[in-house]
Amino acid sequence: MMKRLVVLRRREPAVRFSCCGVRYGECRRNHAASTGGHAVDGCREFIAAEDGGGGNSTSAVGVAAAALKCAACGCHRSFHRRVQVYEVAWDDDCASGDTSSSSPSSSSSLSSE
Repeated sequence: MMKRLVVLRRREPAVRFSCCGVRYGECRRNHAASTGGHAVDGCREFIAAEDGGGGNSTSAVGVAAAALKCAACGCHRSFHRRVQVYEVAWDDDCASGDTSSSSPSSSSSLSSE
């Protein structure tokens, strides 16, 4: 005879994580790759290049291309380390340990088979 263990969760976890944004960190472009070495430029954070205001760069394509280049090192955004920023949301009811309120879905009875 096989025994089963049924675990009932009455509430969701008190902490919820949600991804709310992306930030780009230091540049990881290897400038000495052609010679077989490893050398990075030391750019610590991606800073989007602003439009210079001349020529065709005022078009939507020019502005979008400029936003993908780093103003500090001139590299494309894909060379910079991508960091996802998470937002932590606390549920006050679960965190305080308030178990006095019960709903029909949260109450259950154990039965033996």
